[in-house]
Amino acid sequence: MSESETPQSQAANGVIPFPVAARPATVTFDRKELSELLNLYGRMVAAGEWRDYAIDFLKDQAQFSVYRRSSEVPLYRIVKDPALAKRQGAYSVVAATGLVLKRGAELSRVLRVLDRKLSVVG
Repeated sequence: MSESETPQSQAANGVIPFPVAARPATVTFDRKELSELLNLYGRMVAAGEWRDYAIDFLKDQAQFSVYRRSSEVPLYRIVKDPALAKRQGAYSVVAATGLVLKRGAELSRVLRVLDRKLSVVG
């Protein structure tokens, strides 16, 4: 079978071309985004706030979930949804109750809602 054969001529020769289905592209975090997420995670682990995390790469969005204990529901989910990039911003921080705490186009600005400074209460 040569490259110059068309699907019609291949079918006439008894060869039925099999359509190659494109794998659905999954949404992922790039290296810079992962660096920002893991830097925040490291600071919160050092402060004793968080203890575990999970990363999910789905067909339409990517999620970084943080846990106080691994047996619980996530405290927060940082979601990247490219379909919302032009409207509300691709990034959002969602609380355990489902409440969207912050949404925006820049991950560093969205993560500020979680990176509150620790202070001594007197």
